[in-house]
Amino acid sequence: MEPEDQQERVRRRRAVDLELQPAPDPRRRRQVLTLSVGVIVLVGAAALGASLLGWGSDDTARSGRDEEAATTIDGRDDPSDADPGDVGDGNVAGKHTKDLTQVAAETTDQFVNPASSGRMWSAKVPGSLTFRGNPTRTYYGRGDVPKAPKVRWFYPQQGGMCSSSSAKGETKTWCGSGWTGQPAVFERDGRTWVVFGAYDKAVHFMDGETGEDILPPLPTGDIIKGSVTIDPDGYPLVYTGSRDNYYRVIAIDRGPTAQELWKLSATDVSPTMWNNDWDGAGLVLDDFLFEGGENSQFHAVKLNRGYDGAGKVTVAPKLAFNTPSWDQQLIRDLAGNRANEFSIEDSVSMWGNTVYWANSGGLVMGWDMGPLKTGATPTQTFRFWTGDDTDASIVIDEAGFLYVASEYERGNQRAAQVGQLMKLDPRNTTNPVVWSYADRGTNPAGFWATPALHDGVVIAPTNGGKVVGLDQETGAELWSFQLAGPTWQSPVVVDDVLIQGDCNGTLHGYDVSDPRATPKEIWTIAIGGCIESTPTVWKGRIYFGSRAGRFFSLGDDGTLTSPTAAQTAAQTGGGGE
Repeated sequence: MEPEDQQERVRRRRAVDLELQPAPDPRRRRQVLTLSVGVIVLVGAAALGASLLGWGSDDTARSGRDEEAATTIDGRDDPSDADPGDVGDGNVAGKHTKDLTQVAAETTDQFVNPASSGRMWSAKVPGSLTFRGNPTRTYYGRGDVPKAPKVRWFYPQQGGMCSSSSAKGETKTWCGSGWTGQPAVFERDGRTWVVFGAYDKAVHFMDGETGEDILPPLPTGDIIKGSVTIDPDGYPLVYTGSRDNYYRVIAIDRGPTAQELWKLSATDVSPTMWNNDWDGAGLVLDDFLFEGGENSQFHAVKLNRGYDGAGKVTVAPKLAFNTPSWDQQLIRDLAGNRANEFSIEDSVSMWGNTVYWANSGGLVMGWDMGPLKTGATPTQTFRFWTGDDTDASIVIDEAGFLYVASEYERGNQRAAQVGQLMKLDPRNTTNPVVWSYADRGTNPAGFWATPALHDGVVIAPTNGGKVVGLDQETGAELWSFQLAGPTWQSPVVVDDVLIQGDCNGTLHGYDVSDPRATPKEIWTIAIGGCIESTPTVWKGRIYFGSRAGRFFSLGDDGTLTSPTAAQTAAQTGGGGE
């Protein structure tokens, strides 16, 4: 397929998905008009009869009018259903077509509407607001995807975002951004914000069009490996962790600088294991912050957000619940094989009222958070052991199935038994494995990247550089191709284009309009440095960082095919520790 055919294929596919039909020819239009007039007369007569007989209520009638109004306004979809960006991509039969992935699901009495899988998180804040976009970790951004991307801008202009950091007695230099430092990209005050943490020990707040700092970088005490989260309810708040022991709440409405409002220490709870880093991107739902830490604990914090008399955002957080990510059974099962490594490095996921996470001992847990809404204590509802370090975030489809990707380092019998990429049914607590896929080549093997779901296919790159497409129902391998590993960047699919970086510093675009066929490469761009960070696609731009020290914006209007050697900082190796 030629690149210029891409948008037309996407438009046709979405029209089919939404069950829209082509505009009728003139003869058919006259037939439909005649039939419509007849239907209107019959409906009107029925309504009059119902009114005279007292059937129905004002509420029922009003509900019908409201439902109709929510569908069209002057022949177009109601813009209140969508975000300020135009999410339509066609006009079929006189109506404006919506890409439903770009419309937030309606609010329910649950923390997360199950129907939100694959869709934009917030109707109030258009954008990709956390690692993999939403609470089910299934939203990849908004097109159009560039057809032949070039570098629009890079940051910083001189040198690189580098610093030294120590852990467990070892000090080394870290540059750029890495696993899992995906940028948040969102609309605020008429501009596109790009916010990310990096290995220069700072949070950056950038203008997506110009690459300029909207606010000066906010320093933290150590490197930032994880992704930030933007408040989905419109509060001007950014949530982020750092290796300096703290998970922070930061205000961005204080004028010329960002301001830290509160921080949670990794030592505020006990017992703890492993270390004090915060790799995961938190979720903010119904005024609660849900976050797992490398201190081995899961935390639920009541934020108590508000505004002061001057109109500035405020928080008064209180730790509402915490629990260890392990149990004594896990310690017994590991039998001394790194049996004290129980950090939570993935970003917690949520579906309905249940939050899911996995830890570095391979224990997957599900906890019902619903009781928090009434001040009661959450309860554990699910437990499964993968056998090995599970750092990739759990992906949840709209039916509630979990897609869990694990590493293969311990080499134990359990990991060999259950595989390294699996689909789990958490309703089947005795035997939840629907299918599994093994990747046990040269140790370490398995998966660091979080899988993507695309039109019935699960896409995931292995540590060794093999990118696989598996049937979502059966787990059968449909296709694979090889890149320069380790491939830790989580795959991104927008507009039927798969975006995947390799560890030679090249970003690749593949046509996956036929998701069951081996993807055809349609473009590449050499950036330099191992690409571990997951890109974010937003309105014709691709934003991401690499281990070479820089952060990039790509687009069809870019001017550079790649940074020059003088513009690229020295790369340091992969660093998921």
